[in-house]
Amino acid sequence: MRKRSTSRLGNVTAPLQLNSYEPENGRFYDELLQGKGQARAGLEPLLEGINSLHNGTLRARQQAAEHALLSMGITFTLNDDEGDAAERIFPFDVVPRVILPHEWTRLERGIKQRQRALNLFLSDIYSDRKIVKDGIIPEYLINSSAEYLKQCQGLAPPHGIWCHISGTDLVRNNDGEFYVLEDNLRCPSGVSYVLENREIVRRTFPKVFQAMSIRPVDDYPSRLLETLRYLAADRVDEPRVVVLTPGRFNSAYFEHCYLAQQMGVELVEAPDLVVVDGYVHMRTTRGLTRVDVVYRRVSDEFLDPEVFNPDSLLGVPGIFKA
Repeated sequence: MRKRSTSRLGNVTAPLQLNSYEPENGRFYDELLQGKGQARAGLEPLLEGINSLHNGTLRARQQAAEHALLSMGITFTLNDDEGDAAERIFPFDVVPRVILPHEWTRLERGIKQRQRALNLFLSDIYSDRKIVKDGIIPEYLINSSAEYLKQCQGLAPPHGIWCHISGTDLVRNNDGEFYVLEDNLRCPSGVSYVLENREIVRRTFPKVFQAMSIRPVDDYPSRLLETLRYLAADRVDEPRVVVLTPGRFNSAYFEHCYLAQQMGVELVEAPDLVVVDGYVHMRTTRGLTRVDVVYRRVSDEFLDPEVFNPDSLLGVPGIFKA
C-alpha cells in the first residue's frame, strides 16, 4: 500500500478542526468563538470554512499571502535600534476579522460623530478658541503642543473642512467593546494594505465571502477622488487632482503610487510643482498645467519651506499661501 504524502506544513489529508479549541473567557475577547468549537452568531460560515480545510492548508495560504504582499511591494520601512532601515510586509492574518452588521452600524455612527467633533475642535482652536474661553481646555495645552501650527491660525479651509481623511485605530477590549486607541488626522496611511488584504482574503475564502455577503471596500479610490474634487473651487468643472509624495524613500511610497494609479491622477514630487501668480501648477512636457487640488502625503512641517521648515526639500515654496 502506498503511503499518503505529507509536507512540512503537516499532514494535508487530515481536516483542520477548531472544535476542540476553547477560548479563554475573561483574558481576551474571542471574536470568532463564544464557546468550545462554537462560532458566534453570524460567523458560522467562517468557522465551517476553516474547518473544511485540510491540516497545513491554512498555513500554506498564510505563507502564500505573505509572499504575494512582498512581491507586490506592499511594505513599510521600519528602523531598528541601530538606525538601520528594514523593509517589511504589513502584519497579515489569513483568518479574516469579521465585523457584524449591527456592530458596524454602531461603529460607523460613532466614528462619524467623532470626526465631526474633531473637525469642530480644530476649527475652534484655529479661530475663536471658545473651548479656551469656556474653561474646558487651558490655552497653554494648545500652544505647547508639538502638532499645533501657529501659521494656521485664522486659516479658513475650503468648505470649512480641516480633516478630510482620518485613520481611526480601534481595539477590542476583553469586554467585547470597541475603543479608540488613536486618531490620525494628518497623513494617515495604510488603506492600500486594507484593499490588497481584502483581495487576498477573498481568494483564500471565496465561498465564505459569498455565504456572508461581505460589504465591498474596493470603491475607496473613487470615493477618495470624489472627496478631493469636492474641495476644488466652484468654478472648476473637472478639477485636476494630484498626489504629492515625499518620494520613493518614504515608508508609504507604495501607497502613494497605488492611490494615484487607482484614482487615475498624477503622482508628483515637490520639484514637479510650482506656484505662479498665487496658483499651483504642475510641470509637464507641454509646459505648466494648473492644479486644483493637492492630496499631500508630506508632513505639515515640510510642506512649504517659506512658511514652515526652511530647510525642507520635500515641500513647494508658496503652496501654503496658494
